[in-house]
Amino acid sequence: MTRISTILGSTLVLATANVFAQTNGDTTLSVTDKFQIGEALHFEGKFGPIRLGRASMLVVGIDTVRGVETAHFQFVLNANAMGLIRMDNQFDSWVGNHDFQSRRFVQDFNEFGKHRETAYEIYPDSGTYTSLESDTALVASDNPLDDTAFFYFVRTLDLEPGTRHEFNNYFRPDRNPVVIEVLERESIRVPAGEFETVVIHPIIKGGGIFKESADARMWITDDDRRLIVQMRTKFGFGAVTLRLIDWSPTTAESEASR
Repeated sequence: MTRISTILGSTLVLATANVFAQTNGDTTLSVTDKFQIGEALHFEGKFGPIRLGRASMLVVGIDTVRGVETAHFQFVLNANAMGLIRMDNQFDSWVGNHDFQSRRFVQDFNEFGKHRETAYEIYPDSGTYTSLESDTALVASDNPLDDTAFFYFVRTLDLEPGTRHEFNNYFRPDRNPVVIEVLERESIRVPAGEFETVVIHPIIKGGGIFKESADARMWITDDDRRLIVQMRTKFGFGAVTLRLIDWSPTTAESEASR
């Protein structure tokens, strides 16, 4: 069930501070200049006609980790589908507000009454990270980012159909490289409205929901907002889709687009 629970919080992250600055076109822009505090994207999850539950991506606010100003991102997944899937999971990411590098990443799983937590402290300056399970310092990638932060970083990229982006900055080096193939532009309708989007194909080395055979797709609006409006990935039992149902602080805009 953990594979399903990480449909939005999967082992997939890419970035460098230089790329972040270039895609924004202004080195003075911070993470929270790009993503407004309070932004919330709300999704419904379905397997065919079966509703699996809901998910949310949130820009929680500004925090401080070891003296560094950080932006706090959060992904929450709640699912209860006919007793087959029961989960209440949360993924929290803290990235430097001025360098877009991860400092802390926490995954809290509550599935079928069982609780499991994983937590990482990430140290970009020393190029190491530690985990909740062990204080032993392990080698981290340069300019590291974690799973949840990826969904915000990818929104800063120049997504031109026919291009391919390859990165080696997931904080755990064995998970690299991360590849983003930009496929096409497409108009789609989801519960939140109709959108002009760019379709991307994320691929990560090894297993997981973004392995090449999963044939995963993400639909991101082809405008300055770069909203993620739909995601799809294949499992052994079939394809699971997340579709945007509303967002804030621009909920009024969402209603107007329907």
